Amino acid sequence: MNLSNLQPAEGSTKNRKRIGRGTGSGRGGTSTRGHKGAGSRSGYKSKVGFEGGQMPLQRRLPKVGFNPINRTEYVAINLDALQTLAETYNLTAIDFDTFKEHGLASKNDLIKILGRGEVKAKLDVKAHAFSAAAQKAIEAAGGAIVKL
Repeated sequence: MNLSNLQPAEGSTKNRKRIGRGTGSGRGGTSTRGHKGAGSRSGYKSKVGFEGGQMPLQRRLPKVGFNPINRTEYVAINLDALQTLAETYNLTAIDFDTFKEHGLASKNDLIKILGRGEVKAKLDVKAHAFSAAAQKAIEAAGGAIVKL
């Protein structure tokens, strides 16, 4: 090791632009702030979405749709998924813990069973809601439903 191959330790230097360090640096003078106006002054803060007085994008675009405040969101699980679960893990009863265990729902989710596919196994299913088709199909296969 000698003076010609010394270099700073890994992570000890920052790779950023040093502004306001004289005209010879290429970033002196106005220090990348341009000439005059609020943006060139110290303490300038811009509001989020402010476009210099031009009508901002979020106000130029039209409002679309309606989002009800008290809407209940369900995680939809179809009959074919229930049948696959029952066959794969040899289940006769399926409840919320089963859905959580196998990654179909998380702890705060509400579950609704929908009617796509068919159920061949006799299943006791516990969920927060059922579609009419799903309810009919589960009961036709000899199973039972329980609303949580």
